[in-house]
Amino acid sequence: MNTLAHYFLLYVDSPATSANFYSRLLDKPPVELNPTFALFILDHGVKLGLWSRHTVEPAAQATGGGGEVCFSLADTAAVDALHEQWLERGATILQSPTTLDFGYTFVAQDLDGHRLRAFSLSA
Repeated sequence: MNTLAHYFLLYVDSPATSANFYSRLLDKPPVELNPTFALFILDHGVKLGLWSRHTVEPAAQATGGGGEVCFSLADTAAVDALHEQWLERGATILQSPTTLDFGYTFVAQDLDGHRLRAFSLSA
């Protein structure tokens, strides 16, 4: 039986610049970096690819802001800690930590307008 790899691909203006940004947020280097693509392996083997919006084929109609990459955390303290860490590392915060109907969350934005949501589900 084949094991499937799960990827999220984000279209970015500059894979090298975005890889530097994500390296700071994720506290890890990309496992692949070239002029048109960068790749990170996240927890549980999920992969995050950063593909140049100038070279993606077929050409993308939309780039950032139309969805979210989400990071599930254990509890509210972990959400607060990640929020502070991302602030210190230069992330733009769109929504400060708050309680919504599904749990405790905050939203950051990367250099290309992609939304990054960290959250802890309500018990």
